[in-house]
Formats: sequence, structure tokens, C-alpha cells
Amino acid sequence: MIGRISGTLVANTPPRLVIDCHGVGYEVDVPMSTLYQMPALGQTVTLLTHFVVREDAQQLFGFATDQEREAFRALIKISGIGARTALSLLSGMSVQDLAQAVTLQESGRLTKVPGIGKKTAERLLLELKGKIGADITLSANNAAPDQSLEILQALLALGYSDKEAHLALKQVPSDSSVSDGIRTALKTLSKA
Repeated sequence: MIGRISGTLVANTPPRLVIDCHGVGYEVDVPMSTLYQMPALGQTVTLLTHFVVREDAQQLFGFATDQEREAFRALIKISGIGARTALSLLSGMSVQDLAQAVTLQESGRLTKVPGIGKKTAERLLLELKGKIGADITLSANNAAPDQSLEILQALLALGYSDKEAHLALKQVPSDSSVSDGIRTALKTLSKA
């Protein structure tokens, strides 16, 4: 198993990188989120990897963070979800967005990713429930995780976008009740 690769970035042709390690160029497929963090050609790069050996191919997938790699591994364990679909999902949404979609059971967020239909999204949510997102805390805000989730759900139900809801949630004090938190978030949103 190849768990990590470090070397010189010699080619960057999305979604594939070529990393030179002591004269050997490794082709590594990466999600767009990792690709955006890559340095210029000729610079040193280190990626966490997942190595797949199949009857007809050997593929190396690279990730900037351990969370991305773990999400990728959880996705490819699902029947009918291959490495390409998993990379597409991680390219279309962050690991935190995926975890929140699973926690809130929002298939609509997954169907926005190209190649993910309604049935696939629902199957993903069902299979990932309890595996991804169960331990997520909405650390981007001050409120307690359970309260944050309820406040976030309320804002989304009122029609605010995910981004708007999260920005408003950052303004909610940690000692607020759910109803006070919703009021505070709505006041923040009305000022924007």
C-alpha cells in the first residue's frame, strides 16, 4: 500500500498530477479541492494517497488532507460508487459539506454534483449515515453542536442558502437557546 507520496510536481493536467520521486514519475488522480492547493510546477509536493489495484489497472489517488482521503475511502466502499464518482463528489463539494448533507439527509446537495442523480444521492445518504458526518460539529460557529444543527436546519427551511446560513450561524453566541439563536441569525441576515 502506498500511503503517502512526496516529490517534485512536474505536470498538472486536471484531474491528474505527475509527481517525480527520484526519477520515477507517478501519475496521481486528485479531487479539485486538492488541485487548487498545489504549488507551481517544479515545487515539492506531499500528498496522502490511496492505491487501488484492479485486474486491469493500478491507480494512485492523492489528497491534501486526511479527511478527504477518509471520505474517499468511505465513498468507494459503497456498492456502485467507483473512484471516479468519489473524486467527482469530492471535487464538487468539501468534506464538511458532504458530512453536513449526510447529517441533514439532504439529497438535493448531492444531486448538484455532475453525475449524481436522485437515486444515487439517496443511496449515498443511506449508506454514509453514521459513517460520515456523525462526528461532525459545526465548528465554524460559536453555538453548541446540537443547537447549531437545529438553527442551521431552521435557516435552510426558511429558504436561506447554505452559505448564508453558515455565515449567520457564526454570529450566534454559544450560550443562546435555539429560538434565541434563530432570532440572532435572522437579524444578522436581515442586515446583509
